[in-house]
Amino acid sequence: MAVEHPRPFPPDDPDCELCEAARFTHWYDETDHGWIADCEVCSVPMAVWWHHGTDPAEEVREALLSSLGAAADARFGPGNWEFDTTMRQVPSHFHAHARDRHWWNLRFSRPISLHTGVGGERRTAAGVGDSS
Repeated sequence: MAVEHPRPFPPDDPDCELCEAARFTHWYDETDHGWIADCEVCSVPMAVWWHHGTDPAEEVREALLSSLGAAADARFGPGNWEFDTTMRQVPSHFHAHARDRHWWNLRFSRPISLHTGVGGERRTAAGVGDSS
């Protein structure tokens, strides 16, 4: 299990919900570059850059997508998901989703995950270890 650390620095933009990095859904990982957690809207893993902006350095982007891929493989199984780097609801802050093939149909019916620390077993409001 990864060690949970306090936010490494104040938010770049105090009005940005992704800069806030609120911990209320499951967090898969946290690195120097950003964090991987379930999206509160669609309940799939997403990677978020710590800094406000849309263009992280290529090595930062690659590292975030690598961490996101590991979380998606664990959640959905290798080959059962794809990256979505379109920043729809927060277009001013780099983030990417790992979407399984059923995410659109299940986005409102999947139980929201619960924050219980960084890493460890994913828990949802519906029960422990819900893999959907």
